[in-house]
Amino acid sequence: MKSVSETLLQRRSIRRYEREPITDQQLNLIYEAIRNTPTSYNGQQFSVIDVSDQALKEEIYALTNQKQVKTCNRFLLFCADFHKIRLIAEAKGIEMPDFQHTLDGVIVGTVDAALAMMSALIAAEAQGLGTCCIGYARTAAPEALSRLLNLPQDTYVVCGLAIGVPREMPDLKPKQPIGVTIHSNRYSEEGLTDALLAYDAEITEYNATRSGTKSDNDWAGHIIGYYREAMAYRMLDAVRRRGFDVVS
Repeated sequence: MKSVSETLLQRRSIRRYEREPITDQQLNLIYEAIRNTPTSYNGQQFSVIDVSDQALKEEIYALTNQKQVKTCNRFLLFCADFHKIRLIAEAKGIEMPDFQHTLDGVIVGTVDAALAMMSALIAAEAQGLGTCCIGYARTAAPEALSRLLNLPQDTYVVCGLAIGVPREMPDLKPKQPIGVTIHSNRYSEEGLTDALLAYDAEITEYNATRSGTKSDNDWAGHIIGYYREAMAYRMLDAVRRRGFDVVS
């Protein structure tokens, strides 16, 4: 088992995996870590779909075009889930408010699912497994993926996590320095632009010199390009069709 510092500080996204399976013991620790995730008010407003069936993984790959979905050993999909609480409310005769129609409800479900994914990621990484978070599971084809997974209303996919025995060990990607990320007591903009420009240059150098596929991508232009692409995703329409008609 890796140390806490090695698990957290040496983590990198793995996109190539060996055919070697994940053991039942490894998987059980991942499940238990997910189950013990801290959630808002202990509401546990999330569920996880563990996809092990290769044919199903390849169908998801066809929707997302993310090759690690079909090559990983397990692909976990983390979903915001208010369906479970609605079921027990009906069983106990409790009137269920439309909390999922509020922005706070959407945020609560999204945060709970994201925390559960981080629990799984840490448990997997600590055991020497490789992981890769896949946001395209949420954005690429939300309706088709929901049908494929048989998701009920009042649930939606937040993110996917590929897990497997790593076949690669890419260079550790530079992250923003602590001074850019952590503010003391109040948000401070002093020196922030200069620090961001320096980080942008560091990423540009990394992309040009890293092992494996190289590129001339900077940080700011690359991320803003993603934002432009994401403007077409219409995610509010997608979550509304899943039963989250956000009105406030």
